[in-house]
Amino acid sequence: SIVATFGLSVILQEGVRATYGAAPNRLLPPIEGTVLLFGIEYEIYRLFAAVASIVAIAGFFGFLHRTKFGTWMRAVRFDPETATAMGIPTRKIYLFTFAVGFAMAALGGVVAAPITTVDFQAGVDILPFCFMAVIIGGLGNLGGTVAAAVLLSFLEGVITSFADPTVARIASLCLMSAVLMFRPHGIFVGSTR
Repeated sequence: SIVATFGLSVILQEGVRATYGAAPNRLLPPIEGTVLLFGIEYEIYRLFAAVASIVAIAGFFGFLHRTKFGTWMRAVRFDPETATAMGIPTRKIYLFTFAVGFAMAALGGVVAAPITTVDFQAGVDILPFCFMAVIIGGLGNLGGTVAAAVLLSFLEGVITSFADPTVARIASLCLMSAVLMFRPHGIFVGSTR
């Protein structure tokens, strides 16, 4: 499935490049202006993007823990054979889970587009960060992955404020390597399940 997903992403990327070209484009934020926050001028759209991300993640966790489909998704993830034996439509849940993941990724791309540039390889640069968040948070641990993503963002943001962004990414890789050596199942495994 990883190879098939990668192949599909290459087909989509090349289709966009053939249609719109390879030159990056810049989208203007729909909300303009700045606000003074803790003595720093901050773009209003960036604050909106942060709030939208928090609302989306909270809504997803609420859906996952408060609805029947969310319960089915968790059951299929933990034990697909038992879930099937209990009458849960496993194949439909797999499709539904993929659709929810796609929708969350699309929402993230739409919200982030005015902050970054848009080109045919949009999203490729974020893949290593996502991989590190999954490794640090624990494979299959959604809450741990979210916590690890916040931790990595904070770490890279602090380091970038006084050093090169490459140094910040190297620090994240060092953290991931340390987690793999000392806590190979992730630092948040068992704490957020």
